[in-house]
Amino acid sequence: MTKIKLFCAAGISTAMVVRSLREAAEKKGVDAEVESGPISSIGAETKDSLDVALLGPQVGYELDHAREVLEPKGIKVAVIPMTDYGLVRGEAILDLATGLTQGS
Repeated sequence: MTKIKLFCAAGISTAMVVRSLREAAEKKGVDAEVESGPISSIGAETKDSLDVALLGPQVGYELDHAREVLEPKGIKVAVIPMTDYGLVRGEAILDLATGLTQGS
């Protein structure tokens, strides 16, 4: 199972994206656990809690910090493209997440 967590400013604005991502995973037969949370909690994450951290575009400025904190723990990090986030393109976001895990 791939554990994916979406991070935004307060963990609230990602609700529709999380739902779309879950639906895309089910449709594609991808075993994924998808959650969301605030960017302020990123330091508490461990490899046991997630495999991929996806940042909403509104917190994309935190990418360097997120990589610094999470990549040494073996957690992949990326920013969701604004168009995919804004149009709630769950399949495209799932492809981003699974592409990161396949590259490891």
